Parts: sequence; C-alpha cells; structure tokens
Amino acid sequence: MELLYLPLLTMVAAGVGTITGFGTSTIMVPVLSLWLPIPVTLLFVGVIHWFGDIWKMLLFRKGFSWKLVLWFGIPGVLVSFWAARLPLDLPEDLMKRVLGLFLVGYVVFLWLNRNWKIKPSNTTALLGGSLSGFFAAIFGVGGAIRGMFLSAFNLNKSVYIFTSGAIGFLIDSSRLTQYWLGGTKIAGLETALAICVPTSLIGAYLAKKVIDKVPQKSFRIVVAVALLLVGVRYLLA
Repeated sequence: MELLYLPLLTMVAAGVGTITGFGTSTIMVPVLSLWLPIPVTLLFVGVIHWFGDIWKMLLFRKGFSWKLVLWFGIPGVLVSFWAARLPLDLPEDLMKRVLGLFLVGYVVFLWLNRNWKIKPSNTTALLGGSLSGFFAAIFGVGGAIRGMFLSAFNLNKSVYIFTSGAIGFLIDSSRLTQYWLGGTKIAGLETALAICVPTSLIGAYLAKKVIDKVPQKSFRIVVAVALLLVGVRYLLA
C-alpha cells in the first residue's frame, strides 16, 4: 500500500505545494505523521523536500536573488541544525500536540491577518531565515513561514520560487544531516522513497504548466482548511 499512496500523496503535495507556496512538507508532514513517528516522517518527507528544492531551482532558473538566498540561508542553516535535535529528543505525544497547536495557530494567524505585510529589509531576511529553519527542523513545515517573509520583497513568481528553493535547499541539507547524525532511519520505506523522489518532479513540472492558470487564493484556502482539521485532530487526540 505504501507504494501506492505515498507516490500519489507526493505528486499532489508537490503540485499543490508549488502552486500555493505552502511547500510539499506542509501537506505531507501532517498526513504522514498520522501513521509514522514524527522523526521518521521528518526524515522521509525531508529527503523528498530536498529534491523538491532542486526541482524548483531547475524549473524556475530564469531569475534569482543570491543576496536574499544568503541573508535567509545562513541563519536558517545554523538554526535548523540546532533545532533538528528537538524532535529526536522530545516525547512523541508532546511533539504531535505541539504540531497540532502550531498548525491551528498558523492557519488562524493567516485568516486574521490576510492583508498583513512585512517591510523588506536585511533584518526581515535574517528573521525569516531563522524562523523558517526553526519550524522546518521541528515540524518539517518551514516553507510557509519562509514564503510569508519572502513575499515582502515583491519578487516576480519565477524569481520567488527559485529563491525559495535555494533557501530551502540550504536549510533542508542542514536539518537532514542532524536527523541522520541523531540516528533516525527510514527502514522499510526505501523503495517508496525511491519512487516518491521522481514523482515529486512530475508534480512540480505539472505545477509549472498550470501555475499561471490556477487561482492561487482558492488553493491556499483549501490547504489551510485541511491543515486546520489536522491540527485540531492532534490537539483533541
């Protein structure tokens, strides 16, 4: 069954994540963590997300901002490497409840602050990179935070996606190294992972084809509602 539903979930998450800007992990981590331990989920989805970063850079390489990559990436790498120890050491039940609280809080914040804007500055980039690295390391969900801060710099869509992918690549490399050093394994899921990696490329490629034709706002609302339901489920479990 893993060879059936995991690639399907990966394709949907990669496509919707690319279009909405939420990121693949924002969809896959809440779903997979319903069945798998949090550390295993973070490593499995993290590897797919790492390749997803590469796909973004390859498919949207028309423009980029190395200044933003460095201002976001350097603090993100440092914070994510440190924070990636937390899900390996903290109790599983506590992590799931914290994840639920984070998801609910994040969706409520977006709903109440739909017109909230962040001023573009180096400080904004440093803070955005640090928070993105922190939440990516603990929950595997850093793309949405990164996107919220990146949007302040008013980048066009291609530059935004490439820059986000480059920053994500640095942060994911850091946290995956820490997961591996901490002893997390994905035993029994190697074949599924080998299939999901190229499947994520298909999802990202399809998103590239339709990204200008799909109402992004509608997708984001659907994903936000799904995240809210999963978050409530964790809090009430």
